[in-house]
Amino acid sequence: MGLPLKGIEVVAVEQAVAAPYASSRLADAGARVVKVERPEGDFARGYDDVAAGQSSYFVWLNRGKESVTLDLASKHGKERLTALLEKADVLIQNLKPGALARLGFSSDRIKRDFPRLITCSISGFGEDGPFCDRKAYDLLIQAESGLCSLTGGPSEPARVGVSIVDIATGAVAYSAILEALIARGVSGQGVQISVSMFDVMAEWLTVPLLNHEGGKTPKRLGLAHPSIAPYGVFQPKDGRPILISIQSDREWQTLCNEFIEDPSLAKDPRFITNLLRVENRLETDAIVGEAFARMSSEVAIAKLTRANIALATVNDMEGLSNHPHLRRVTVGSSNGNVSLPAPPAIFADKERPLGPVPALNPLQSENGS
Repeated sequence: MGLPLKGIEVVAVEQAVAAPYASSRLADAGARVVKVERPEGDFARGYDDVAAGQSSYFVWLNRGKESVTLDLASKHGKERLTALLEKADVLIQNLKPGALARLGFSSDRIKRDFPRLITCSISGFGEDGPFCDRKAYDLLIQAESGLCSLTGGPSEPARVGVSIVDIATGAVAYSAILEALIARGVSGQGVQISVSMFDVMAEWLTVPLLNHEGGKTPKRLGLAHPSIAPYGVFQPKDGRPILISIQSDREWQTLCNEFIEDPSLAKDPRFITNLLRVENRLETDAIVGEAFARMSSEVAIAKLTRANIALATVNDMEGLSNHPHLRRVTVGSSNGNVSLPAPPAIFADKERPLGPVPALNPLQSENGS
């Protein structure tokens, strides 16, 4: 298969996470991605310094790109961006809505001067509407969309522990760009795509929203499922907590017979269906918890495995770092190599090379290179 996007030219006027996530997937697939940074650099370069003295965010999301620093408010910067767009297939940008037009690159101009160009604009709340001018970052959208109301324990909401809004938005943008490239291969015409972080999260929240509108507003349950029981965390008498998932009434019967070792529970009218087990969640979880407390973690995992019950150890980052299924790749940088989790898609023909992380080179904005 090789690199399917080899020969595709991408200009990314981007910072932070969402847009860089999308363009990094394009770079991994072989596209040439020119990242346009402000003279002081993408502010994500300063988020932390844990990856060989560099930001973990920047290393993760900018490998394989080329970096050019431009002051887009200057005549030279606008000329350089125009020259880049003349050769580009894709423009990704996550400036404030309207900012690119104010710099002289309006939608009308792009359609006229670059008819084959695919543009993807990422914003917080879209191009119009009452919140369109608001600054929007991951946690702000987690809160505004209602995601935080579903996350955490009963006492208070919490953030999802990774930049889920940014990552989801970048993934949506990436898939939309690929669709547009396929369509352009047929029509010969570019298209303008708009992706808002709020829209992405709202669509992901379809199930809890429909439950709320159907009179069953989800409650925060920590590591438990609002619609399925038992589906949560239980503590053996030693070791890490274990999360199990019972997906059907048949699996509940198996759990009763082979793990709890009390076949009468499988026929107990309080627990015979999932709807009843959710209604009687406290009793359901108490019975399962008592079974876990009687055995060691090793015995519990062995019994659950023999019964073909879905389970997971509740790990932390140390557990992930040493996990037998963690695949890693190494990328180069000006500060040395950095080991990262591997991209999740595995292509059978051969391993794809990943390019290095670009250093910030302010001289590029001056010498016109």
